[in-house]
Parts: sequence; structure tokens; C-alpha cells
Amino acid sequence: MQTGQGRGSARGSRRAIQRQAIYAGLDLGTTKAACLIAQVDGVNPDGSPLLRVIGSGLTASRGVRAGAIIDLDAAEDAVRSAVAQAEGQAGLTLQSIILALNCANPESHCGGAEVPVAGREIDERDVRNAVAAARAKCSVRGADIMFSAPVSYAVDHTHDILDPRGMIGSRLGARVLVVSAMRGPIENLELCVQRCHLDVQDRVLSGLASGIATTVPDERKLGTVVVDIGGGTTSLTVFAQGQMIHTDRIALGGNHITTDVARGLSTTVSQAERLKTLYGSVIPGAHDERDTIVVTRVGENDAYSHIKAPRKSLTSIIRPRAEEILEIVRDRLVNCGYDKISGRGLVITGGSAPLNGLRELASQIFGRQARLGRPLRMSGLTEANNGGAFAACAGLVLRAALEANRTGAPEVLPLEEPVAPWPVKKLFGVSRWIKERF
Repeated sequence: MQTGQGRGSARGSRRAIQRQAIYAGLDLGTTKAACLIAQVDGVNPDGSPLLRVIGSGLTASRGVRAGAIIDLDAAEDAVRSAVAQAEGQAGLTLQSIILALNCANPESHCGGAEVPVAGREIDERDVRNAVAAARAKCSVRGADIMFSAPVSYAVDHTHDILDPRGMIGSRLGARVLVVSAMRGPIENLELCVQRCHLDVQDRVLSGLASGIATTVPDERKLGTVVVDIGGGTTSLTVFAQGQMIHTDRIALGGNHITTDVARGLSTTVSQAERLKTLYGSVIPGAHDERDTIVVTRVGENDAYSHIKAPRKSLTSIIRPRAEEILEIVRDRLVNCGYDKISGRGLVITGGSAPLNGLRELASQIFGRQARLGRPLRMSGLTEANNGGAFAACAGLVLRAALEANRTGAPEVLPLEEPVAPWPVKKLFGVSRWIKERF
């Protein structure tokens, strides 16, 4: 991560380099823009970098709908504000940033293919050919690849092999996860960032970033599902055997709950958001019948009036939409076929996750043990930036630090991959990074 303060010329040891490293992540959503700046502040006992948050920014987002930019100027203002807040706290000026991708209707595909190896020792060329054949089966016309990584290999009838190089067999199989999306919305997101005089250092799926930040390696190894409920979208990310095996997204989120409240109580959107945050719940309380809330309504000639309404009326509006969101995500999980192999864990994160009773409702709908997800393995977090709203940003910087710690330099995953196969070094780099760190 480059900053306006420049870099030292001495290279030193890997640990010395890591202690100087600074990473910044940006998550531009429908309702908020979040920026997080973190510095490597040592090494954990397991050898992973210890990150310390040195700056954060959060501002209301405008010009974005369902993760896609619809007003470039308004979106730019939101990015500038969030980045400026984080830079002010950190005391530096950023030149580049890691960007969360949550637009363009990403589609997840997992495909496999086999190639002959003639009973000899498997080498890197064989692996490259097998992965290329598997990726070709996952290509979508008119879409570009946002993420691609090998999931597992098979040699003859032996499956779930992590690294087949050096083994002997007659056929080599590869299974690859590919996430593709339309490029137009991604280009507009990048343009928005570039207009703020920032280079895009890397691009990471927001669901993957949230999963990295809010889960621990054991959870991902045993299998877990991460549901990130944002303002305009909700993402589903499935982990098993230590790696991401599926991701999906729906164009529904907390903002839709707010709109329902505004319509149901005939109030403004800002008042509806306030009521949802302060008094909202998806589970009826014992005293909801007699507890009241004050609702500001808009009357004739824009005159405001204040009325009292039973709290149960608010719950009766919020719960159906929350149920709809969770049930759609659950159905997507079942339809993708990974509900049985993704363990029993469920992590609910995102800016809308703290809604009272949402964790319990999610556990009931999914039939899993649910918990609220907050950024983990980072110091310097405060009450303001330790919630689900910063989960994706935290995952962006954590992933970058882990990757740099593994290789000595960050490895940028290209947004658009060439038709020709990737070099096998990159393929194994991504696969090993997932398996070693997650």
C-alpha cells in the first residue's frame, strides 16, 4: 500500500518489511461508504501478521443502488468523505486502495475437468492444463472473471488432493471455483475511486472479505456460511475445507426494511431508519402491546405531526422483510447444493446485522447455530469500527497482509483473466494461500 509519506529504500528482512506495511480498504455500498487503514504491528504466534487499525472513516452513501453506481458525482463525494476521515485519523495520504466488489450480479460456478497424464509423474504443465480445462467449463458469455481459484484435484480415483505435483497417475482432474460478473458496473466503481486520485491496488469479492474478517480458520475448515446483510444487498459466502467454495448475492438488504417502515408508518426515511435502529426488532417483546413509540408523520403542506404508535406495529413491519431476506438466502444455499457440506455454522454480519433478534431468527430459518460476525484478529478497533459495517474493509486489509506475509509482496488477482491458462505459480499461490491461511 503506497501512501503520500513515501517508502523507505532499505529492504531489510521480511518481518522488517511487514512492520512498515500499511493497507487500506474501501467498501462502497448502497447506504454507507467505509474506509479502514491498518498497519502491520508485529507477528502473531502462528506467524501471521498482527494488524493495528490506525484510521477509519464511515459516511452515508448516495448514488449507489444494489451495489452499483447510479450517480457518479454523489458516489465520489461519499468515497472522498470516508477516505478523508480515515486519512485524518491515520495522519497520512493514501495513493492506492483495496476495493471491495459487491456489484455486477456476480455468479459462482464450480466446474471440473480431467486431462491424461500417461502414468507418469505429474508436473506443473499437467496441473496448468487441468485447471485451464476446468475454467473453460465455467466461462460465461458476456461476463468477466472476478475470482478464480482451484478447489481440489484428483488423481485417478483419489479425490480431494491439495497438491498433485510429483504424484503418479493416468488421469489428473481439477475442480475450480470461478466467480464471474458483468464488467460495466465494476469499471464505474473503479472510475469513481480513480476520480478521488486513488489507484486500485486490488479487488476482492466483498463476501470473501467479510468471511476472512469474521471467521477463524477452524470455522472455515469445518464449514460455515457467512451472510453479509448490507443496505441494498445481501451476500452469501460458503466455506468448507478451509476455503471459499461458493458465493451469491441478492438485491435486498436493510434499506428495504427501512423503506417498509417509512411506508407502513407514513414517516420519512430518516425517521424510519432511526425507529428501526432504536426500537426495531424481529422478535415480539413481552411488552410490545403497551410500549409505544413516537412517530413523526408528514401531513399537508409538509407540516409534521407526532403520534404515538404501539411498538408491535414496528415489529410487524420489520419481521416479514427480514424473514424474506433470510429465506431467499437459505433457499440459494440449498439450491447450490452446499448446504450439507458447509457444516452447522452461520455468521451474520454487515451493517444491518445488529437488528435486535436477527441472529435468533436466522438460526431458526437456517437451522444452524448463528452468531454475529465482527472483525477479528485486529487491534486498535473501537466501538465505532468494530461492527459488521466494517467487516468487508477489515477483510480487505487482512487478506492483503496475509498474502504479503506469505510471498513477501502482495499478489494482485486480475479482474479480467486472459483466455490462455494462468501460470501454474499463480494458481498454486492462490490455492495455497487459501489452504494455509484459511
